[in-house]
Amino acid sequence: MKIILLVDEKKLGKKGDIIEASEGYAKNYIIPKKIGVEATPKNLNDLKLHKANEEKKAKELLEQAQALAKDLEDKPVVVKIKAGEGGKVFGSVSTKEIAAAVKEQHGIEIDKKKIQLAENLKNFGTYEVLLKLHPQVAAKLSVKVTEE
Repeated sequence: MKIILLVDEKKLGKKGDIIEASEGYAKNYIIPKKIGVEATPKNLNDLKLHKANEEKKAKELLEQAQALAKDLEDKPVVVKIKAGEGGKVFGSVSTKEIAAAVKEQHGIEIDKKKIQLAENLKNFGTYEVLLKLHPQVAAKLSVKVTEE
């Protein structure tokens, strides 16, 4: 009996896979536990439409990430931190502070987890920070650290 999996199941396969299972196993375990449904023509068509919809959404997310990357590359961000006498900086600039500065200065909300710092920003100056906006899209953001 052919079954379309509705969830990822460790021993059977991934969501959306079409597997072959014995009739007893399918009717007594897979279908009652809602792990899968029988592969009827209607269910196969629903699966095809669902996969097409997911591909469309993934393509839209990729395009949005690419547009955001282009938008951010030419917009520098200024982050102000406190410093003591002689220009000694207290602490360093975190990804949370960079994300807050981008939102405040450009109105673009970025998740702090997507900002990757190669080194701690402990000195004044301009740094290039990598933003991982999508698995296929990375952007460079210019961050200028100045005294408050």
